[in-house]
Amino acid sequence: MKQDIERFLSYLTVEKGFSGNTIAAYRNDLFHDLATYAEQAISERGAMPSWTNFSRQDMLGYMLGLKERGYAATTQARKVAATKSFLNFMVAEGALKGNPTENVDSPKVGRPLPRPMSINQVLRLLEQPAKLGMSEARRDKAMLRLLYASGMRVSELVALNLDDIIKDDGCVRCFGKGNKERLIPIVPAIAAVQEYVVECRPRLVSDSKEKAMFVNRRGKRLTRQGLWQILKRYVKSAELGDKITPHTLRHSFATHMLSGGADLRSVQELLGHANISTTQVYTHLTSEHVRNTYDRSHPRAKAAKSE
Repeated sequence: MKQDIERFLSYLTVEKGFSGNTIAAYRNDLFHDLATYAEQAISERGAMPSWTNFSRQDMLGYMLGLKERGYAATTQARKVAATKSFLNFMVAEGALKGNPTENVDSPKVGRPLPRPMSINQVLRLLEQPAKLGMSEARRDKAMLRLLYASGMRVSELVALNLDDIIKDDGCVRCFGKGNKERLIPIVPAIAAVQEYVVECRPRLVSDSKEKAMFVNRRGKRLTRQGLWQILKRYVKSAELGDKITPHTLRHSFATHMLSGGADLRSVQELLGHANISTTQVYTHLTSEHVRNTYDRSHPRAKAAKSE
């Protein structure tokens, strides 16, 4: 049964271009949870462990087991979605006649709103590396400004190569989910990036053949974990609390763009969202911003509330 899962993971890697992190999540959900449960459940009723013997009742039992083991609703929903995708693949390959999960509802998950930083909080964060004079601090300044100027995912930023910055156009070329390419204007960050590339990066790089834009103190490509540790130090020095992650800058970019008048489609393209519904979550935040601005600015707003 696990051989079928391996074929599915290979399909996601080769045909769909899924990232290594996504493949690792699918492997964990399907190998360690689904397959283990399915083999045991099918064997207990005396049948041969095979996906052809995996029934709708087995799927319901699997979902109940996830709930009883205390998984969060979001984790349950992810594991169920992975199972449905895998069994749909088996149907498409002709290995199954039908998908036993077809009429099984996924766990309901309330989608939490992202929490963006205020503009003042972002400015405080961006100021932190400037207090240090090291090459690494100037690298950090370029990274933070680039994240906020572009709204890139952290995985996209650490994957950047030197030739992905198009200085004359003031753009960065990045590759998002599914290896889809997009160009993003980054004019507010160009000066900091160029300063780092020209004056600081040569001091950090140990191999002249290294293509990575951002490197660690050993001269190798910076990792997501490395960037997260860097950000935590600056968040602490800016006294911004412990709720801010690298992804918070992406949320803040989108929210501030929409608050400033950018249209939803443009922000969708900048973020690299496949569906506009993913981007629409930010409209709730900007609507609140508009209401607060109205209450502060309209001469009759406060009077009306007191009447």
